[in-house]
Amino acid sequence: MDPVSIHTGRGLPLHRNDVDTDQIIPAEFCKRLTKSGYADALFAHWRTEADFVFNQPDREGASVLVAAHNFGTGSSREHAVWALRDWGVRAVVASSFGDIFQRNALKNALLPVELPEAAVTTLRDLVEADPAAEISVDLVACQVRAGTLSWAFTIGRRERWLLLNGYDDIDVTLQREPAIAAYEKERRRWLPEVHRGSFSSASTA
Repeated sequence: MDPVSIHTGRGLPLHRNDVDTDQIIPAEFCKRLTKSGYADALFAHWRTEADFVFNQPDREGASVLVAAHNFGTGSSREHAVWALRDWGVRAVVASSFGDIFQRNALKNALLPVELPEAAVTTLRDLVEADPAAEISVDLVACQVRAGTLSWAFTIGRRERWLLLNGYDDIDVTLQREPAIAAYEKERRRWLPEVHRGSFSSASTA
């Protein structure tokens, strides 16, 4: 993944509570076999409404979604995060998130920023009134800034470290390759081994 430090972009106000993952990306779009190419499926049902915020020309290119309460609730489909990323969203600000959505977002470099409800309302009203208003999500300082306003947010220490460095779990594992190789070299030969995708047990004879 690319490292994440500070993202600045225009806002997308979404005045809806309890937005679940089936609304973010309906199930019929989750049959594809790739991790990209879901921009057309994002909020597919709601985008049939002409005045839906993602259809408004002055929101084109906006990248910070300002949502409401309990965003990303529902099923665990990772496609919801992929669809937001494919459309161009890089951060979602809300007063609370679905737990699994939040974990999926952090693993895919989509910043889920939780702020108090009053702060989210203020920020949403600001970008609602001015489509050109920019929001900065600063992972270094753990702050959200808009104009003269700023709010602090919290994020897990490990999650923050991974995002700042652009690491995923595989990258972290590969950093320990010398230790893994040393262990495998000394590993007792009678223990089970994996050969070309199959699991087998070595003979003890």
